[in-house]
Amino acid sequence: MKLLKYVIPSLALVLGLMLNTSVSLAKKEYTTKEKKPCTACHIKMNDKELNDVGKCYEKSKSLADCAPAKKK
Repeated sequence: MKLLKYVIPSLALVLGLMLNTSVSLAKKEYTTKEKKPCTACHIKMNDKELNDVGKCYEKSKSLADCAPAKKK
């Protein structure tokens, strides 16, 4: 019984951590340089498909020229 007192919360913690972590698609040099999350250039967090900003960044290698359009 005492074992379950520690095992169940530990399993819940590990499972929670596993579910809340994601695979990083951005290369380390890009994330270090730009200090932006993956979704700044990718459509979804775990997707390799690029949005408009990502496509622009792929060509110019700078986010300065690739600012997303502001929503009104």
